[in-house]
Amino acid sequence: MARGFVYLAAVVDWFSRRVLAWRLSITLEAAFCIEAVEEALARYGRPEIFNTDQGRQFTSMAFTDVLLKNEIAISMDGKGAWRDNVFVERLWRSVKYEEVYLRAYDSVSEARASIGRYLTFYNSRRPHSSLDRKTPDQAYFDPLPQLAAA
Repeated sequence: MARGFVYLAAVVDWFSRRVLAWRLSITLEAAFCIEAVEEALARYGRPEIFNTDQGRQFTSMAFTDVLLKNEIAISMDGKGAWRDNVFVERLWRSVKYEEVYLRAYDSVSEARASIGRYLTFYNSRRPHSSLDRKTPDQAYFDPLPQLAAA
């Protein structure tokens, strides 16, 4: 953006690396993070564990109450422990280098539309080496192989 910042919150499935829900905001209030979590819960169901960093939006009562109300265990990274959240950190790198740094958004709505297109591409058309060259959508929606009994 020519002036100012936007903040991106994303709910990512660790197994498939699929972005389940996301939101942009011009502030670091918890509301946009809560909206992303609530959308992911409504569309994909309840995970057993939810991992975040220790940002104030994620440690707020409003955010943690959503997780506790849904009986989701809360896991927060240690200070400076980027490896605890490596899948989301890798997503941020991809979004920045493959989308954001290549654009000069004129408005928040333009940023939202362009990042939305990128995340659709990321989920549906961008293969990942860690997923055996599958896309996140393929890894998320394809059934797991069934082991045959001997």
